[in-house]
Amino acid sequence: MQTEVLEQERLEILRRYRRLIEVWHTRKTTQDRWMVRKAFRLAADAHKDMRRKSGEPFIFHPLEVAIIAAGEIGLGRTSIISALLHDTVEDTDLALEDIKGMFGEDVSRIIDGLTKIEDISETPASSQSETLKKILLTLSDDVRVILIKLADRLHNLRTLEAMPREKQVKIASETTYLYAPLAYRLGLYSMKSELEELSFKFSEPHLYREIKEKLNDGAKARQAYFSAFRKPVEKALKKLKLNFTIECKTKTAYSIWQRMVQDEIPFEEVYDVFNVDVVIDTEKENEPVACWSAYSVITTLYRPNNKTLRDFISAPKANGYESIHITVMGQNGHWVDVHIRSRRMDEIAKKGYPAYLKYKTQDASDAGLDKWLNKTKELLRESEEETVSFIDDFTKNLFSDEIVIFTPKGDMINLPLRATVLDVAYAIHSDLGNHCIGANVNHRLRPVDYELKSGDQVEIIKSRVQQPNEDWFKYVSTARAKSRIKIAIKTERKKYREEGRKLLEDYFRQLKIENSKTNINKLIEQKNLSGPVDLYYFLAKEQISLKGVKEVFSPTESAMSRLRNFRFPFIKQKVSLAANNSQSQLTENAKKTGNKTGKNLAEFSALEYSVSKCCNPIPGDNVIGLLFPNEPIQIHKTGCDTAIRLMSHYGKNIVKAKWKQKEGVTFLAGLQVKAVDKQGLLRNITNRITDDFGLNIRSFNLENIEGLVDINLTLYVNSTEKLNKLIQGLKKIKEVLKVSRYNKID
Repeated sequence: MQTEVLEQERLEILRRYRRLIEVWHTRKTTQDRWMVRKAFRLAADAHKDMRRKSGEPFIFHPLEVAIIAAGEIGLGRTSIISALLHDTVEDTDLALEDIKGMFGEDVSRIIDGLTKIEDISETPASSQSETLKKILLTLSDDVRVILIKLADRLHNLRTLEAMPREKQVKIASETTYLYAPLAYRLGLYSMKSELEELSFKFSEPHLYREIKEKLNDGAKARQAYFSAFRKPVEKALKKLKLNFTIECKTKTAYSIWQRMVQDEIPFEEVYDVFNVDVVIDTEKENEPVACWSAYSVITTLYRPNNKTLRDFISAPKANGYESIHITVMGQNGHWVDVHIRSRRMDEIAKKGYPAYLKYKTQDASDAGLDKWLNKTKELLRESEEETVSFIDDFTKNLFSDEIVIFTPKGDMINLPLRATVLDVAYAIHSDLGNHCIGANVNHRLRPVDYELKSGDQVEIIKSRVQQPNEDWFKYVSTARAKSRIKIAIKTERKKYREEGRKLLEDYFRQLKIENSKTNINKLIEQKNLSGPVDLYYFLAKEQISLKGVKEVFSPTESAMSRLRNFRFPFIKQKVSLAANNSQSQLTENAKKTGNKTGKNLAEFSALEYSVSKCCNPIPGDNVIGLLFPNEPIQIHKTGCDTAIRLMSHYGKNIVKAKWKQKEGVTFLAGLQVKAVDKQGLLRNITNRITDDFGLNIRSFNLENIEGLVDINLTLYVNSTEKLNKLIQGLKKIKEVLKVSRYNKID
């Protein structure tokens, strides 16, 4: 029987290898094929005795990563070889020098970059953040490292069922936080969507299943509607003698859920469950005319909503994406999103950066993605800021909506939504940013914090007397600008180093404290400073006095304790939960998550939990716990933005948690009610809450606007089951139009 299983596995390995060759569409000379086959045999031999958590042969994984790299991204020989061998240096006896000798410098460099990504930082508190920063730093070497890493992450998500729950939410949050935005920025829209969808599936399984079921239930109706919508469009486009395809793309459960949360609407009210892609096959020089001709045809047949028109052909996105987006009124009063683009644009939209490089001309060598990659490399090389802060700033810019502004010479600059004059100045040059005092925006004088709109023309005004200050951080939104401001401020503060150092020596002498590196580091930590430069600057500026130094070494309450209370402001009520219902299991989880203090369970207060205010979970919600030394375990909903960020930075601090219901314990929940104003409405609502469901109301806020009432109320409830029953009960009141739960409660 064992022999039969091994033979089946061998045949499956060969089948997957043949699939790899089949989806590989770039140059395939005899030499190329021979090198890839050599890499496959080497990987198969190196991993022959290894198996994945699922029990399948380990070689399945590098083969699937190579298939994704070749088929879904469109990478070539060097990348395919690197994908096949990407785990060999880390997991087997094969050395980097061996690979270099067999396959050359490029493959060796890419595998080295991929191996470095897996390294864990020596700083336990921010190891996950350090790993994420290493991923970004590989952009400085070869973008193929990132592309293969994205393929690796996608296959890991496709096979995540075999992993324990805490590992699933860690990988899912990390993917949502960094990998999906990175795929988006590199133009890999299909990959970005699947990364988000799979992350959603494992972080919010109940919501995912619910939305997928509703999508499946409506599939036939959607297809029928699309067929009716498509027929007149096809007929009109054929008259123009265009070669085209029209496709219906159903949106992912994740994107629909995002819309539901953003607009506070149920699934049934999401109008754009699908979009229509019109792809025209034409020569590059004819693309704009062909696409706008198709636009003219479609908007003649169906009434457009001109407010939603987006022209990404005249002004492509920073990642190279080109298309015309329009929303039109289809049959039966339904809005339909339509995307019009050429075959070339469609390939770039699906395969991102590799397709962009394939079609890029010599004159466009510094356009779009190249500019972004060059600026990113420069930013990563120069960044000296604390890792967690840097990653947060960087990822915000990866996924933000874009605006396009113009310089006086007509050059275009892509910036994130809500970018300011100061962001533009730093996007052009650091020196211009450091000395910016304002700008002429559309020939009108504006201050440095003026928020720009797409299409603005901006001429920066500078003065040598101007210097960056800490207030400027409030005026910028790009990671580049924040990094440049930090560098400029640090450079200025270095001038006070000697003066501050002498003052500190004097203070230590007066207080009879040893002037040692340990004590200086303690002072920096307790004052929450970034390093010695800030310490000496604040000493020289008398913002840290003798009294301030004395407080650190003879404290009544440590500054770090105050800071911790400020950074983690949870509600006071401590809630008993169970992490696998046993103290011994919880202690084991604490050990696994980095509890190296040597404290026992009682000292660590492991059975104390704080329910986080950012999402206010209640029993029945899908939750995770985050364990930090000397803090109660933080309980968050798995979909909470704060939790996703923290899990991405501190993946090792995740502990399994599930609710252990205690009688009489209630939790704060918030409801938003929209209703028609009518006498007796408030009485009906409060009676339903207090009399029918026996719940206590904490706060009630009402606003009446032209006969429509918005009510925000908070109440105490013991489970999501009871809260959902209440929501259904309130919806039965005839004046009530909509009831939804909100998470953030002050």
